[in-house]
Amino acid sequence: MDEKTIIAKRVAQELKNGNLVNLGIGLPTLVTKYLPDGVQVFFQSENGVIGMQPLPEPGVAADALTDAGGTPTSIIPGAGAFDSVTSFCLIRGGHLDVTVLGGLQVDEAGQLANWMVPGKMVPGMGGAMDLVSGAKRVIVAMTHTAKGAPKILKKCDLPLTSVRRVDLIVTELAVIQPTDEGLVLLEVADGVTVEQVVAATEARLIVPATVPTMQLAA
Repeated sequence: MDEKTIIAKRVAQELKNGNLVNLGIGLPTLVTKYLPDGVQVFFQSENGVIGMQPLPEPGVAADALTDAGGTPTSIIPGAGAFDSVTSFCLIRGGHLDVTVLGGLQVDEAGQLANWMVPGKMVPGMGGAMDLVSGAKRVIVAMTHTAKGAPKILKKCDLPLTSVRRVDLIVTELAVIQPTDEGLVLLEVADGVTVEQVVAATEARLIVPATVPTMQLAA
């Protein structure tokens, strides 16, 4: 199982029946493929839709129907479409149950940096600032390292997306929960040791006496 699939499958377990969920661009969009049986959530996109779902098959994309990143998507029966003003009223008004966002860095305080890509021109942070600040629960879905360098740091050196502490970090190696006391190691991936997670993490981790293994559906 590749690292992105591990992350998406584990994040999907955090979603509950009836949740209104926003998925960030890239890796988070894979979560739609791995919802547990019997769980129905409503995926919202900040460009103005509730009821997104993956394309049912190749070749059926409509140019006018995309997610916030411009990727072709489809919708469920009864989906709703609206303008950006309404969409951001939902986000800023605290109506989203969960947002799942990619990350460039997260630090010991649980603060996220995910919009300024080093060495590249970017138009701005888009809806990320609003999502981190407005959603009831913020889950960061990202690889644990980038080119061998840790992405979970003592302190972010990229511009922060928000000063709010995120609620959960899911990587291909571990599940980590930011708390008032620091970053708590909740789970390790199958075949991964606690020592390997600690070695791949710059930030200090609080390691309980027993750390269970991630349980992923086949």
